[in-house]
Amino acid sequence: MLKVLLKKQLTEVFKSYFFDAKKNKMRSKGAIVGWFVFFIVIMVGMLGGMFTSLAQSLCGELTKAGMGWLYFLLMGGIAILLGAFGSVFNTYSGLYLAKDNDLLLSLPIPVRTIIAARLLNVYFMGAMYSAVVMLPTVVVYWITAGCTAGRVLGAVALLAIVTVFVLLLSCLLGWVVAKISLRLRNKSFVTVALSLLFIGAYYFFYFKANALIRKLVENAGLYGERIKGASYGLYLFGRIGEGDLPSAALFFGLTIVLFVLIWIVLSRTFLNIATASASTKKARYSEKTVRGKSVFGALLGKEFSFFVSRPNYMLNCGLPVLLIPSCGALLLFKGQMFCDAISQALSDRTDSAAVLTCAALCMLSSMNDMAAPSVSLEGKSLWIAQSLPVLPKTVLRAKAAMQLILTGVPMLFAAVCAAIVVPASAAVKALVFITPLIFSAFSAAFHMTVGVKMPILNWTNEIVPIKQSGSVMIALFGGWAVCAVPAGLYLLVGYKFGAAPFLLLCAVLLAAAGLVLLRWLDSKGSRLFAELSA
Repeated sequence: MLKVLLKKQLTEVFKSYFFDAKKNKMRSKGAIVGWFVFFIVIMVGMLGGMFTSLAQSLCGELTKAGMGWLYFLLMGGIAILLGAFGSVFNTYSGLYLAKDNDLLLSLPIPVRTIIAARLLNVYFMGAMYSAVVMLPTVVVYWITAGCTAGRVLGAVALLAIVTVFVLLLSCLLGWVVAKISLRLRNKSFVTVALSLLFIGAYYFFYFKANALIRKLVENAGLYGERIKGASYGLYLFGRIGEGDLPSAALFFGLTIVLFVLIWIVLSRTFLNIATASASTKKARYSEKTVRGKSVFGALLGKEFSFFVSRPNYMLNCGLPVLLIPSCGALLLFKGQMFCDAISQALSDRTDSAAVLTCAALCMLSSMNDMAAPSVSLEGKSLWIAQSLPVLPKTVLRAKAAMQLILTGVPMLFAAVCAAIVVPASAAVKALVFITPLIFSAFSAAFHMTVGVKMPILNWTNEIVPIKQSGSVMIALFGGWAVCAVPAGLYLLVGYKFGAAPFLLLCAVLLAAAGLVLLRWLDSKGSRLFAELSA
């Protein structure tokens, strides 16, 4: 039974590799092999290559300084962090709050078997992420310092110890996330906030990594002595990779104790968490006056409610809502330097900084693509929107209006910042302000058009229409092309006519194209929407 449950857990993790959600059927054997080859290339080629490069930059200098233990301590710490954070959400959803908890607990299966299967699943996922770091670490060390029997045993012990530490942290963090999740009423904003925090932390450390590594290597002796004095256990942990078998035995015993504690705690708390219900607020009737809304206002409110209730929708299609005003603020502080650099590089093409800044804002605006998957996200509930006593064009206009509002409002701030910063005449500054706003309206109509023309309604996972649909791809790359082509034309020939006439022509063409697309949505697009069926 344990083998069957473990197979089920791993199949759920790699479900998308076996099942094509877009076509709602199993993939062919060739496609399954291709997806797993792609996965191996990403894990081994990209992540493995990145950590191999990091290991090479650290190993040589630290080994020569007689501080191989510090090398293993650093790389082992990275492996533990990557493994824990790589599998924490799998722990949260696969161990504590899995959707099939009630089903499995109702079957004649011992609870300890269910816990064991899920623990092994968490262990394998964490070990996979940890191995991406530890295997290059060990191989680079063997090539640099030589390979002996003691170092081989130490490497095996270190890998086992790291993976158990990862399991401990994953279970602990997953338990915290599960407990918090049960107390939250609106989880979407929390999910988005945590995701943005993680992305921000990743890029912060990514860009700071080279400076930190350089500083560490230059002062390895000083940091090494401080670590030995303050935490001798960390020194012993690093010594395991160098082949110190007594240290390996000490930590191996500690990992066994930790694993036993994990098992005892899970055995006592699993049922309470797995069968817990999320907190709900007791409903109380209170009489109040409800203000009536127009048909369009009600549909627009429905689109906003749907958007803010879907973390994947917000993260993948609405991230520029935060990026656009952030870029506006960046222009205020660093825009002058950016414009001066462009003006110096393109001194023979007047007002290039203004045109390129305008194009950059438009390109950022095109990345807000909520309208493109909005029809597809109706899925099997499409009949509800079609059966309402409203015109189809009103439904489509509400979907496009949501994108226009969420793009246009932050773009107002960014466009004002750009107009203030760019060194140009008043006419050019006015057009730098106006053109991105017109482009935002055009983009909403364009994305709505491709969304109606290329819907995906038979999906089982909402990530399919959000990230894998042709409408989203065309909306994104098509929007970039609409921004990049005029910018390139200006640098080639447009500068001869001046920035003001060029930007005015672009604004007029975008406005005209937007009106044409809106007319199509009101006529043919509405009929096409009414005829769609899931």
